[in-house]
Amino acid sequence: MSGALAHKIASGGRITPAEALKLFESEDIFALGELAALAAKRKNGNKVFYIRNVHVNPTNICVNRCRFCAFSRSRGEAGAYELTNREIVRKLKKIRRKNEKAFDEVHIVGGLHPDWVFEHYLEMLEAIKENFPGVNIKGFTAVEADHMRKKSGLPLREVFRRLRDSGLDVMPGGGAEIFHPDVRNALCPEKLSGKDWLKVMKEAHNAGIKTNATMLYGHIENYGHRVAHLQSLRRLQDETDGFQAFIPLPYQPETEIGGRASSGIEDLKCIAVSRIFLDNFDHIKAYWVMLGEKLSQVALLFGADDLEGTVIEEKIAHSAGARTKYGLTEAELSRMIAKAGKKAVRRDSFYRRLV
Repeated sequence: MSGALAHKIASGGRITPAEALKLFESEDIFALGELAALAAKRKNGNKVFYIRNVHVNPTNICVNRCRFCAFSRSRGEAGAYELTNREIVRKLKKIRRKNEKAFDEVHIVGGLHPDWVFEHYLEMLEAIKENFPGVNIKGFTAVEADHMRKKSGLPLREVFRRLRDSGLDVMPGGGAEIFHPDVRNALCPEKLSGKDWLKVMKEAHNAGIKTNATMLYGHIENYGHRVAHLQSLRRLQDETDGFQAFIPLPYQPETEIGGRASSGIEDLKCIAVSRIFLDNFDHIKAYWVMLGEKLSQVALLFGADDLEGTVIEEKIAHSAGARTKYGLTEAELSRMIAKAGKKAVRRDSFYRRLV
């Protein structure tokens, strides 16, 4: 890494895609980490955020068969399931009975069910809000929202209006994978294109719904594909200011694609470059479910300022080979943050501090 580029980053200048590529190619991981940590400190000081949340995956029955997904099933296939809205509420009540402070957020992501009508999702949101007032709902990826558009025949803006009015607060960032068409067509040819993913998120932002954004890396993409992906996100954020957090997701190898998991150095590099390049994103998340607890803790020194949360009963990443726990306690998260020399802040879905 050149001294001029390091000085530009340290002084808060916006780097170009070509400069981001140089950062990915750099072998000076410590200098990169220091610069990313400085960028994170400018955004959030010494704070690291987490949330008490529970994951609900309503169904794994999906019309798409993405090669990197070990979660989805076809109807009638072994392991296929679908939860009714009543079963979802019952499941959440059971968790609350064990611990009344178990969650402040319900995170909903599932397969693209071939038969569920749009109203089913609206009723799901309404049932959760009715039974758990005050809880935020972060639900449905851009891919799921586009599926709802197709099922309902409604324009996206109306889909988002109805979701919002039924209780949707924010959206996760899944389904982005890698935007480049060559990579995307090899990974998930049935899924909406990267261009369409960005269009869906733009409509969500225009409807007043904040979202996250992701990038799945470490499979068949190269550094250039990653930089182009980040550039597309930064460009849309300049336009809408609708993204809250970016989450780099390391590919899990126990899928149809196979291969090897990314190294810890590669994971830290991706966190650091993302923090430096995405200067208009307030938060970079170290998703402990896929990174592992110890590496996620180290990532807090490489530009990450959010550990996600307690993540009760996550299934999708674990189906693909994640070896982490099925949830962490609030005490465990706070301890991880404190041991990294950071200040733990419990948040809601909008990054507002909770006491």
